Amino acid sequence: MLIDLQTVIQETEVRETLPQDWWKAADRAQQILGFSRPFEAHIKISRVGDKFLVDGKLYGGLEVVCDRCLEPFDLEVKAEFNVYLVARERDDNEENLELLDEEMEVDFIQGETVDLDDVIREQIYLSVPMKCVCQESCRGLCPQCGTNLNVASCLCESGSTHPAFSRIEKRKIEGE
Repeated sequence: MLIDLQTVIQETEVRETLPQDWWKAADRAQQILGFSRPFEAHIKISRVGDKFLVDGKLYGGLEVVCDRCLEPFDLEVKAEFNVYLVARERDDNEENLELLDEEMEVDFIQGETVDLDDVIREQIYLSVPMKCVCQESCRGLCPQCGTNLNVASCLCESGSTHPAFSRIEKRKIEGE
């Protein structure tokens, strides 16, 4: 969805329903697998001096992978965002330029058009929690055999300590 910024005089509003096949996951190893239902995007673009303010609201469902049991589940997403767009000429000497605090909510663009799909995709990534869990009581996978403990129990021996400390447990402590 390309927007010509030269046509934005005061405010431009875009409302779009993104179909389920809009999100293309590269492979099944990605955190976000796709949309579980159509995704709504309501975006307002307004000119603020030499910048453009993009105000947006996103809501819909994502199919994501649980970080504990690795099973896909539906994650409800409701996100609001504000991003400033600034046209900037690319300078090859500025490849590793350090951003100032006030530039952290700024996207630098080339030319006079912006692809809102890129802005939406970025905001969806930012709206996903750091740790996605299908349910708070998710028991995850057995660290020894890999059984999904939400579905079945395993017969693995559960030690009293973490397996990484098993060698320490076998050592004799002086004085005992």
